[in-house]
Amino acid sequence: MDSLWIFVQLITAAAFICSTIIVIFKASSSSKPSLPSGSLGLLFVGETLHFISSAYSHRPDSFMDTRRRRYGKVFKSHLFGSPTIVSTDAEVNRFVLQSDAKAFVTSYPKSVTDLMGKASILLINGPLHRRIHGLIGAFFKSAHLKAQLTIDMQKFLQKSMSTWSSSQHNPIHIQDEAKNIAFEVLVKTLMSLEGGEEMEFLKKQFNQFIAGIMAFPINIPGTTLYRSLQAKRKMVKLVEEIIEGKRKKMNENLSNNRVPNDVVDILLNDGSHQVTDELIADNIIDMMIPGQDSVPILITLAIKYLSDCPLALQRLVEENMELKRLKTQLGEPLKWTDYLSLPFTQNVITETLRMGNIITGVMRKAVKDVEIKGYLIPKGWCVLVYFRSVHVDEEHFESPYHFNPWRWQDKDSNSLNFTPFGGGQRLCPGLELARLETSIFLHHFVTEFR
Repeated sequence: MDSLWIFVQLITAAAFICSTIIVIFKASSSSKPSLPSGSLGLLFVGETLHFISSAYSHRPDSFMDTRRRRYGKVFKSHLFGSPTIVSTDAEVNRFVLQSDAKAFVTSYPKSVTDLMGKASILLINGPLHRRIHGLIGAFFKSAHLKAQLTIDMQKFLQKSMSTWSSSQHNPIHIQDEAKNIAFEVLVKTLMSLEGGEEMEFLKKQFNQFIAGIMAFPINIPGTTLYRSLQAKRKMVKLVEEIIEGKRKKMNENLSNNRVPNDVVDILLNDGSHQVTDELIADNIIDMMIPGQDSVPILITLAIKYLSDCPLALQRLVEENMELKRLKTQLGEPLKWTDYLSLPFTQNVITETLRMGNIITGVMRKAVKDVEIKGYLIPKGWCVLVYFRSVHVDEEHFESPYHFNPWRWQDKDSNSLNFTPFGGGQRLCPGLELARLETSIFLHHFVTEFR
């Protein structure tokens, strides 16, 4: 019995010592940031395949939800060939987005960087990025451009809608229609190119180009990336010809007092030796992506959500019909300020952005060790700032998977928990134009069709 008692005492003492050591270790290390919990997945591949397959499944949130439950809102992973810190935490996201290039720089898969080019606004950093972003952002916010875009959007939309009535027995694919309209409007905004052979050529090459954005980074004849790069070279050649034509006209017009009509004009007028023809051409092509992707998807999802919510659709129709009657009585055309003054329509667009998450997230790379909320983001690691999980988090939005435009009444959409267009120095410069185009489309759609 004595030996048994001694053995029990030894075990108890050992347990006490171990627990004490653990407590002391935790106490001493609690003040030091550490890597978030998580898994780096398989060798080389990491967790990329699971991440991509989830995105294309009927449960696109499954990858994030599983890991959030297991590791918390910030966790480590291995995506697109790089060890990655994934953040679904609003505070951490804001910190990363607001940080300057001394802490984080942009980071994208190799296929994206190969296609965009070193001069792309998506990849450049520092003073040059601020200069280009500022020039384009100021132009996109100008009343002159919004007025011109409204006229163009109305023209292209009416042209498209005129064919819908004669297609009563054939389905109208809203996303395809929205793509054609938004692409032509955007290309005109970027370089004043009207419809015709050049526009059709550009559409064809752009569709080939966009196919390579998320392709495997293998650039040999026959691969998607190779074909995409070939398409981009053809587009760059066309854009450079347009740039040369504009420069010739600028030299002939020595006064240089004319109002810039497009983004090419804005960048050419800058006159900086850093703003080369290559930089202009690359960025013009990069900015075509919203015309093919973001705006058409936003329009399509808004109509889908409205179709599923009769009360919201009814309220939207009432608001837009009231505006239409008013402008008809006054004998005035609709202006860009009219479209953006419709409060419920704007709430519908905001709620669509929250639920639809046109931009699910962005990637950055740490250029030094960074600490935030007790977490360590090591130098050289990527950070996936994931917006979608924040936008459907029950802590921030009640019944997050329920389409409810009324939730935005008397609520500021410029909050920490809502970042549909990113944030910081790289906030999407076209966010107001995206809202305007969607407002115009919805107005004419619900006032002319059921």
